[in-house]
Amino acid sequence: MNWPAALHQFQTYLTLERSLSANTLEAYLSDIHKFIRYLEIEKIDLQPLQVRQADLERFIHWVNKLGLEASSQARLISGLRAFYKFLLVEDLLDDDPTELLEGPRLRRKMPSVLTVYEIQQMLNQIDMSDPLGVRNRAILEALYACGLRVSELVNLRISNLFLPAGFIKVLGKNNKERLVPIGAEAVKYLEQYLEHIRSAQTNIRSGEENMVFLNRRGARMTRVMVFYIIKDLAAKAGITKNISPHTFRHSFATHLVEGGADLKAVQDMLGHESITTTEIYTHLDTEYLKETIYLFHPRMKF
Repeated sequence: MNWPAALHQFQTYLTLERSLSANTLEAYLSDIHKFIRYLEIEKIDLQPLQVRQADLERFIHWVNKLGLEASSQARLISGLRAFYKFLLVEDLLDDDPTELLEGPRLRRKMPSVLTVYEIQQMLNQIDMSDPLGVRNRAILEALYACGLRVSELVNLRISNLFLPAGFIKVLGKNNKERLVPIGAEAVKYLEQYLEHIRSAQTNIRSGEENMVFLNRRGARMTRVMVFYIIKDLAAKAGITKNISPHTFRHSFATHLVEGGADLKAVQDMLGHESITTTEIYTHLDTEYLKETIYLFHPRMKF
């Protein structure tokens, strides 16, 4: 089996068997293409089934010397593992050359989190006399109340809102649906937007009739647009942290954990496949406690 044939079968497997998103699919294929490019540059004649662990270790050493960041090296190894797992599943290989492949040690980066006060300060900057302000208030309330990814927010559908019951249905990663509770404050501002702004919009583009959040031209909001709205409000509120729409998701989870929420419940609301992903918020809580001690304990002051 040569590389083009293997890549074609791998792409088909990822699309049909794993139902991965286009971005994830592209990332996996890009990882394998980087390895193929390395073989070409180093004039190494190896086909997919001939690759051994030592060959992959030399590749990782090579990209490390090029200055590739540890996180990018880890991403490459993840892609290679997925590829060789596929070959094993298809019974094309007996041994996995990536099984004992070690990646770089990654320092877990703690995401930025907003305090409740900072969130309120951002909300206070919104001009509620402006129709776009009413929409933006509903956007921020939904992000913080439900811990949504920005992609989930911009693709939120009116038919998936069950506001009287206090729930919304979210389409998450890999097209997995989940029900997320939504609080009274967020419901209030969403209903205000839907009843007074969204319902009055007459220039809605074909195919967008069911989308909750629209721009002034009647099309669904883009991720970039939401990013700029949040950046602008943060600047007006005097917040210097590097924040994005995802910061509201981190803040949602962190505030729940700090308040004593069950980690499994937080996992379900965030739509994490593994609870280890959710566990980062217990570390954030610990960092918060450490910071509190350093700031306020008399023995920590110099």
